[in-house]
Amino acid sequence: MKTFVCKRCGACCQGESTVSLTEEDVLNIANYLGLSVENFLKDYTIKKGENRLEMRVVNNHCIFFDEKENLCLIHPVKPKPCKDWPFPRAIWESEENFNIIKESCPALSEFSYKDLLSLTCLNRVR
Repeated sequence: MKTFVCKRCGACCQGESTVSLTEEDVLNIANYLGLSVENFLKDYTIKKGENRLEMRVVNNHCIFFDEKENLCLIHPVKPKPCKDWPFPRAIWESEENFNIIKESCPALSEFSYKDLLSLTCLNRVR
């Protein structure tokens, strides 16, 4: 059986947009950084539309991605979608979904859909 090993390439932290933040995410990250919620929101987030709050993007990466070390600066409190990636619920639903997600994750390039389904250590009920 294959084992998934993150390549720490930062592809999952890259793009013009980041994950949506919940109120719980905001509180957890602000506390972790030792900031007030107000200062965290002002310095690290951006509002998109009426209801979507995201982390800012810097150099085409999430503001909390350390490009030198290729790691997340808020790893212990990162939002659930970040913790789940590259194994969101959708990846288990079909081979087509798997192939779409696989394109954005170099570590998954070594896996087939059958390999994915054999990864028993992952909690598939999210």
